[in-house]
Amino acid sequence: MTHLQQREQEISQYVVTAAQMRDIEERIFTAGMPVVALMEKVAGLISRRLLAMIPPGKSRVGVLVGPGHNGGDALVVARELHFQGYEVWIYNPFPKLKELTSQHLQYAQSLGIPCYQAIEQLPDCDLLVDGLFGFGLERKLTDAIASAIDQLNTWKQPIFSIDLPSGLHTDTGEVLGTAIRATHTFCLGLWKQAFLQDQALDYLGKAELIDFDIPLADVQAVLKDAPKITRITTAKAISNLPLPRPPVTHKYKEGHLLLICGSHRYAGGAILTALGARASGVGMLSIAVPEYIKPILVSHLPEALVVGCPETETGAFTGGVGGAIAKLQLPEKTDLNSFDAIACGPGLTTDSTPIVEQVIASERPLLLDADGLNILAQMGTIPTLQKRQATTILTPHEGEFKRLFPDIPNIHQDRVKAVRSAAMQSGAIVLLKGARTAIANSQGSVWLNPESTPALARGGSGDVLTGILGGLLAQAVKKQIALEDMVATASWWHSQAGILAAHERTELGVDAFTLTQYLMKAVRGIGD
Repeated sequence: MTHLQQREQEISQYVVTAAQMRDIEERIFTAGMPVVALMEKVAGLISRRLLAMIPPGKSRVGVLVGPGHNGGDALVVARELHFQGYEVWIYNPFPKLKELTSQHLQYAQSLGIPCYQAIEQLPDCDLLVDGLFGFGLERKLTDAIASAIDQLNTWKQPIFSIDLPSGLHTDTGEVLGTAIRATHTFCLGLWKQAFLQDQALDYLGKAELIDFDIPLADVQAVLKDAPKITRITTAKAISNLPLPRPPVTHKYKEGHLLLICGSHRYAGGAILTALGARASGVGMLSIAVPEYIKPILVSHLPEALVVGCPETETGAFTGGVGGAIAKLQLPEKTDLNSFDAIACGPGLTTDSTPIVEQVIASERPLLLDADGLNILAQMGTIPTLQKRQATTILTPHEGEFKRLFPDIPNIHQDRVKAVRSAAMQSGAIVLLKGARTAIANSQGSVWLNPESTPALARGGSGDVLTGILGGLLAQAVKKQIALEDMVATASWWHSQAGILAAHERTELGVDAFTLTQYLMKAVRGIGD
């Protein structure tokens, strides 16, 4: 791996708030980096990217200039495009600019680049460069500038935003009154939280990081005492996979997972969860299901040890699974604590409260999903989990999250803050599903999945994730891999399979069963 590749992997993991980014920049300036030099460097990198991306024949560029240094960046870009022969027009409605930005505007005008104060005056452009507001905006946009942004959003030209689409809150991704709907966003230096918040995604377009060589020592100095927020990178996720396996091993060394899932009504949920677990490579897979479903599971997963359990008249579990599990011929004691991990919930129905109570009382790492979560919410999430000695992993979607943690405010406002609060209050690892899945542990550390696809918005997709995650957890226990890291890897793997399937089949063609067939394709070649 080259030095450049190593830096790219490391720098792309960091996620910062607006306050942290200001502190990092202040360290750079205090060390002697002139603001003007940094502006020239950053804008030069943006200009080169734009020149590589502008389609042939598209030579008319409108540049939107704000009052701060984001506007200064945009003016340097305008100047460089002008020098390359592009026809450039500037829109700047602000009477007062920062000194450096004002100087760049003066020079641009001396070159003959037209500048307009009203959006209606801006000539027709082939594309727009948005430098109105960068990171740190907190007030709502109103009046003329809000009206101008609304008008720009009705135009059909591509919009390239510098650092962040103007009008988005840097940390939460909230739309502050109105915001530019960018086609492409150049995030400067370090990823900002907004890029990983669901509510910002409609405005970001395709996002890329412009690395302008911030010293890692400055990043680490600012972030060292703050709760860690990590962007899940492909390299990091792959490094957590239990690959390659040692040449001498056996099935019980590769983890033993117990799945507890299914009912007459949701037999498919049990199948999908089990297929996800199979793909994880777990050494032994035991599946406890109501007796009625057992033949179906055996036909789909002949290698699994399927346990038929007593069921109610409605086809749900009745009582516990202890007696059924005790019939298994295991090389160790035959109870729930003989497994490396337990995953419970998909397809259960809320009639299965006794089994959820039983697995919560166990001493094994436990993953709860679907009706496992709903039953936990009825029991009282925080007091129930605080009694557990072993690790608990919760994988709620937004509705389940609200039932589990009703006292946490509107999670749409800040998913990072919400998932961190939930994990710290409950002591669990919480995976909050969404377009950008957020994961937190009880110490306040957060992992954010930067990629996914709306193709995964299908019934059963979450069941597949539960299976993958359960299988990886069982292996992590055996191999002493941090469970939080494995939860992050499972989220990455699940989304990458969905992205690959959507690429080949379109977003309409990725049902949950099809998704299971792409899990191995998504990691093909790893560990060879």
